[in-house]
Amino acid sequence: MTATSTNVEQQLKGTEVEQKILRRSILCTLFIASTGIVFGILCGSMSIIFDGMFSALDAGMCSLSLLVSRLLGQPQSRRFQYGFWHVEPLVLAFNGSLLVLLCLYAFVNAVKGIFDGGREVQLGWAIVYAISVSIFCFTLYFKQRRLNRKIKSELIALDTQSWLMSACISSALLLAFILSWFMEGTRYEYLNVYTDPFVLAVLTLALIPLPIKTVKAAVREVLQMTPDNLDCKMESIMAQLTLEYGFLDYSNYATRIGRGLFIEIHIVIPESMENSGVSKLDKIRDKIADAIGEDGPHRWLTISFTHNTKWL
Repeated sequence: MTATSTNVEQQLKGTEVEQKILRRSILCTLFIASTGIVFGILCGSMSIIFDGMFSALDAGMCSLSLLVSRLLGQPQSRRFQYGFWHVEPLVLAFNGSLLVLLCLYAFVNAVKGIFDGGREVQLGWAIVYAISVSIFCFTLYFKQRRLNRKIKSELIALDTQSWLMSACISSALLLAFILSWFMEGTRYEYLNVYTDPFVLAVLTLALIPLPIKTVKAAVREVLQMTPDNLDCKMESIMAQLTLEYGFLDYSNYATRIGRGLFIEIHIVIPESMENSGVSKLDKIRDKIADAIGEDGPHRWLTISFTHNTKWL
């Protein structure tokens, strides 16, 4: 079995694992969402309802991620001849934007709740909910992070980030509810009504940078902006080969779109290489491909040789 076929097999296996993780995550997220909404209504806690709504939105986003994963596992068609790599950053940008909007909406409601005089919360049920969900979410987070170390999926990474956000939300709620429980019967008991909206406001402000970071990275890929490290790598490879073979000039274009790597290189060769033959040029192509790495179905590499600079 060649190295290329081995890489393809590993990537296909990684896609299967990715889809399995996403399907399990959807079921778990729907369970957490329904639990959060029900407990939030019973307890009278807007922060718990926010936690449930966050999970419900996350379930929808995870479903989109699963759809993208299935598309990426399909061969390119005549209509999508470069495959479906562009769909991945689009979904990441959309999902991240929804999380940002949810956080902003929750923050506005939290501030309004504070100015309206706060709200009473049934602390007993609220503490039970926060403990159970915190343990559940942290367990899923660590498990998915461990699995993603092998397949290195951006979709799983975003979903894992969502589980961490859910776990942090539930943990913060737990600390706030325990604090309120200890304040009962003291001179600070009147502050308990402000605990729920205050915690909600703090949580949303703390969480919003995470989806913003995801959106920025995804938009860069949608706009096909070349990452600095990729550009430096290509320039270094071509500068070294120019010294070795005496190329007259070259141009290279590279970008990442989702998990797809697209590279196009045009090389102006000297007259001394005019009769080198295809075999020698193919050896140069192999050397460039080995230096770039990331061999497999996710890499699109085009290398052309010419005598005329107009083709650069």
